[in-house]
Amino acid sequence: MLNRSLMLKLWLLVIVIAKTLLMNSPAYGQVIQTNPQPPESFQERIRQQQEEQTQQTQEQLKETWLRLHFQQPQQQQQQLRIQQQEFSRQREQLRRQQQLRLQQEETRLQQQEFTRQQQLRIQQQQLRQDQELRQQQQLRLEQQRQQQELRLQQQRQQQELRQQNENL
Repeated sequence: MLNRSLMLKLWLLVIVIAKTLLMNSPAYGQVIQTNPQPPESFQERIRQQQEEQTQQTQEQLKETWLRLHFQQPQQQQQQLRIQQQEFSRQREQLRRQQQLRLQQEETRLQQQEFTRQQQLRIQQQQLRQDQELRQQQQLRLEQQRQQQELRLQQQRQQQELRQQNENL
């Protein structure tokens, strides 16, 4: 990082020096002098242009130097802070999501257990009802058998009585 900023500064310095040398070279003045204008205003205009260009170049160099030495590190620190804040926010969001998933899973397991318990109660209740129904059926069947047996006994007794009566 330090080497990059140093290289950038050196290149900017080379550019500024090259521009300054070009403006002050006799070839530069000759190219400009080919322009057909009165010599006095031409000389004055060239001098003003050179001063403006020199001032602009110095201001640009100063801005670049300030940006490289002060603004860029501050921007990097600020950007690093923003990235750290974003990372912390994302980490917190991920933690919340994991916690929510765990709660949802726990709720799902509790619901499953509740459903299982409820089904077990229902099955037990059905089993009791089935047992009661079987007992009732058995009781009815027993009562019917007893009644039928009693009728059969009565019929036999009646038949025996008739036979005795007939035999007499």
